[in-house]
Formats: sequence, C-alpha cells, structure tokens
Amino acid sequence: MRSNRSKPLLAVLLLPALFAAGAAVAADPVVGHWKTIDSDSGKPKSIVEITQAANGALSGRIVELLDPSKPNPACDKCKDDRKGKPIAGMEIIRGMKPDGGNRYAGGTILKPDEGKVYKSKMELVDGGARLEVSGCVAFICKSQVWERQ
Repeated sequence: MRSNRSKPLLAVLLLPALFAAGAAVAADPVVGHWKTIDSDSGKPKSIVEITQAANGALSGRIVELLDPSKPNPACDKCKDDRKGKPIAGMEIIRGMKPDGGNRYAGGTILKPDEGKVYKSKMELVDGGARLEVSGCVAFICKSQVWERQ
C-alpha cells in the first residue's frame, strides 16, 4: 500500500519544472502586430506580424498592405525564394534572435519594393510601444520606427 504523503512531495518536486516549461514558451515582448512607417514619407505602409518559433527565432510576415500602389503586388525584384510571390503574406523578417535588453539581431529583412535583403537588428523602444528596425549593408544602415497595433 502506498502512502498518501508521496503525492504532495511529488507535486512540490514537479512545480519548479512546470514553471520553467511555462517560461520557456512565453512569448517574447516583440511578438505581435506592427504598423510599418515609411521613413521618407512618414506614411503607414503595412502591418507586419512578428512571431516566435519554438527555437526562439523571430520572423515577420506582412499581413496587410496599406494603400498599395496596385492591387495584389508581387515581389518582382526579389532574387530569392520570394521572387514573383505576393507581397501580402510574405515573410520579410527571417532568423532574428533576442540579443538581450529588448534588442534583436542576427536576422535579415527584405525590402520588397527593392527586392533587397539586408542584415537587420531591432530594438523595442518607448516601453514596447515602438520597434526600431534597421537594415544594413556593410556600415550603412537605414532605420524605421514601427508602431505596435
């Protein structure tokens, strides 16, 4: 016959493991929907959804184009697997990883209207209400500030 005392002990031993597992699957603060703002015109361009994979890598997909120049535009200038594909629904951020202190690095970002892929980094600013996104070629970087939706 088993003692009922082992059940509470087992629960106490498993509790920290459950908390650790819950923390591992908690969404990163950058996950969500972001309105992209054109740095030249100051006008909103699209809504990007940033998601996190099980391995912690972040990706971003355009879920809506705001006032596109033509209906259902495709990435005609892209040179990779996205060539000719619709921009709406396209993954533009790939392989971004948390870099500590609300910073992210190690990934790339595609600028669909140019078809160019840039090394990228991101940083949450203004208490997480905005996301500063930059794309770089060598030492030349250009930034945009996106707004949380």
